[in-house]
Amino acid sequence: MHAPVHPRITSRQVFAIAGPAMVANLTTPLIGIVSTTAIGHLNDAALLGGVAMASIIFDCLFWLFAFLRMSTLAFTAQALGAGETREFSAILVRGFIVAGLIGIALIVLQVPLASVTFSLMGGSEGVTRAARTYFMIRIWSAPLALANYVILGWLVGQARANLALALQIVINIINMIATVVLVQACHAGIAGAAIAAVLAEAAGFIAGIVVAWRIAKTGFTVPGATLFDRDKLIRMLAVNRDIMIRTAALITVFLFFTAKGARAGDVTLAANSVLNNFLLVSAFFLDGLANAAQQLCGKTFGARDARGFADSTRLVLTWGIGFALVVSVLFALFGPALINLMTTGEDVRRAARDFLVFVILAPLPGVFAFGFDGIYVGATWAPAMRNLMLLSLLIFLATWWALSAFGNAGLWAALIGFYVARGGLQGACYPALLRKTFR
Repeated sequence: MHAPVHPRITSRQVFAIAGPAMVANLTTPLIGIVSTTAIGHLNDAALLGGVAMASIIFDCLFWLFAFLRMSTLAFTAQALGAGETREFSAILVRGFIVAGLIGIALIVLQVPLASVTFSLMGGSEGVTRAARTYFMIRIWSAPLALANYVILGWLVGQARANLALALQIVINIINMIATVVLVQACHAGIAGAAIAAVLAEAAGFIAGIVVAWRIAKTGFTVPGATLFDRDKLIRMLAVNRDIMIRTAALITVFLFFTAKGARAGDVTLAANSVLNNFLLVSAFFLDGLANAAQQLCGKTFGARDARGFADSTRLVLTWGIGFALVVSVLFALFGPALINLMTTGEDVRRAARDFLVFVILAPLPGVFAFGFDGIYVGATWAPAMRNLMLLSLLIFLATWWALSAFGNAGLWAALIGFYVARGGLQGACYPALLRKTFR
């Protein structure tokens, strides 16, 4: 009996997923840039620091539940590779149930959640007051934002990246337009930026439901025995648990980074906020390729195609290095001008330029950090992801402690070291995991 012959994975397939994801992702840091610019032109460092702190809190809070997108994408791609297309609707509905329960819980717990979070962040009184205003409004978008994670993961898992692109662009463009209108034209201040985020997630969810309904062959009606299949539920919960622990470790790094910046003063916090937008640009370029790795590795995993899996890995990492080099050069050439565009405060501009070199260096180690994340998600190597991320967190903290005498420069150096640890550890474990998976 001959083994099945699988088609080769090509760069065209990589960019069929990565291209739309990159375009969509590029609009996401634009939200931060637009919000930073709109608030920054109010010429109040406390307001700028407040929107920066609150935005990062929400990025991290929703990011904690990014397993909804990752696992939905991986399970959908694996079902596609295995030819189990009837499972698509069940995967989507399971994701909606989990997203709804988590989102409602976040709304119910908003007051203690805000109190604990802001006390840990340690910002000044003015920054914390502005951030709290933003938080108490935007938290109402939680069920919508998490459900949108599920829809986007479900679409990309089926290699319907163009539809995912359209939905994400709808969300992001509405957010940017509403932010400018509410903050600048309606003078709603930081509350306007929060309301804009809620409106955008609501519009995206409505559009996503319409798209998913048209795609789902059986609609959203799934037999109870299929929806609550014991083996599939146990596997989904185990994978989600491990990805959540891994993501919590990742979030700890960025919350720690933000908290140390906040304790260094409003100017340093604002400067780090401006530079964080650069970091997001490079990260979302690389995340586009990670999306391709998740879908292609998931599909080839489901099809038991070892050669296709290895080809997907090679192509994603190779193209990632090329993109990283281009992004670093662009940051070096245009970084100072972009800093001047995003803030009018000369003290913030000067501080941001002092640390620009770190965001110029970040993309290259980011290739391996993001690339292997996508590969591990697609193969649902969740326990390994969890353990290696926890180890990377320890390396980050040890590096920061060793370099703490250098202040904000030491903090940025520890963050770059964290990127190196993530990609290096996952790369070192990859060959053994590959052999074990396809033996």
